[in-house]
Parts: sequence; structure tokens; C-alpha cells
Amino acid sequence: MPRGIFITLEGLDGSGKTTQIRKLSTWLQKRGLDPVVTRQPGGTLTGDRIRALLLDARSAALSPMTEMAMMFADRAQAIAEVIEPALAAGRIVLCDRFTDSTEAYQGGGRQLGSEIVLALHKILCGGLQPDLTILLLPSFEASIGRARRRNTRAEAETGANEDRFEQEADAFHHRVWDKYREIATREPERVVRIVGDLTIEEIHEQIVEAVAEMLMLREAKG
Repeated sequence: MPRGIFITLEGLDGSGKTTQIRKLSTWLQKRGLDPVVTRQPGGTLTGDRIRALLLDARSAALSPMTEMAMMFADRAQAIAEVIEPALAAGRIVLCDRFTDSTEAYQGGGRQLGSEIVLALHKILCGGLQPDLTILLLPSFEASIGRARRRNTRAEAETGANEDRFEQEADAFHHRVWDKYREIATREPERVVRIVGDLTIEEIHEQIVEAVAEMLMLREAKG
């Protein structure tokens, strides 16, 4: 059985990843494919507990190194429990965030640098890389504004405050933004950038174009 395909979506909080991964999953299902959809942090019982700690505003005292270690603990569990078994079974895996997020948020935002993130990825994740990464890059102001409004609504509805990252100063998010663009420049064959304040459908069309091209190339190779 041929190995499956690993697709990730990346971007700042509020960039529209969750909406687009849901639409892409529906598009694949209509074509007879049955993708596994997951997210990071989270996606496993252990990961969901880690996610709750990482996103909770009450976890403000986490050191950058602790934060990064928790991200990789979540990721290693997700690879072992969800991602690798699905790929071995020939499935398509759609993942909302992967190591690019850690490089952007902890490497860039927390200023730990890319070197330590990539070294830990090699050790703890076996160097697993997505076959395709879609990087959503709407304007900085649009992304952060949507993320903060979303978390305000969620807190009003559930009482849970999961905006620990959104509470960071704009300088932090600008460093994340810059690191994402650095990653895309470094790995242009893997990372497809979708830039600008486009409509949901316009973004979906560009994502579908990139995924369809990859599927055709995979089919041509047999």
C-alpha cells in the first residue's frame, strides 16, 4: 500500500486555518477520499490536556523553553497515535499546525531561534515533514483582530479564557509573521503561500488548486 499524504495548514491565529481545513476535508470527501483531520496542539487525549494548559491565560508563567517542550510532547504523541498510523494506512492527513508553528511562535515569537526547534523536531518527530504546507497570510491586522474577537466570544459563551498567545504584544506576533515568511522562503517546494485579505472562497480555490496539483503529481508517479 502506498504511503499516505501529509498536508498542514499554517498561519497566525485568526488567519482562517480552521475554516479552510474543514472546507478542504469536504472537497476531498466529495472525491472519494477520506482524510484524517487533526490539530496541534491537541488531537489526542494527552494532546488536548496539553492544549488546555498551553492556551489558558492562567498559564502566563510558562517559560519559553517549557512552552516549546510541551508543544513537542503534544506533537510526538500525535505522530505516534494519529499521524503516522494514518500515513502508513495510505490516508491523507490534514493537520491544523505542525512544527512550522513551533518555529514561528517559539523560535520567532519567543526568540528561541530556529536551530533548537529544528533539532528537537529531528529527534522527537523523526524529521517527519509535510508533503504540502498551506501558509495563510492575510494582513497582520485582520488576523489578530479576528483571533481576539473570536476568543472574546468564546470566553463569554464558555467561561474558558484561551487567549494566552493573543494577549501578547503586537511585536511578538510580528516576529511570528516574519518567521513564517522566512520558512516559506527557505522551503518553497513544500510551502504554498496564500497572501492577502481574500474571501473564504478565494482562499479555498487556491488551496484546492495546490492540493489537486500535488495529487496529480503523486498519481503520475504511481
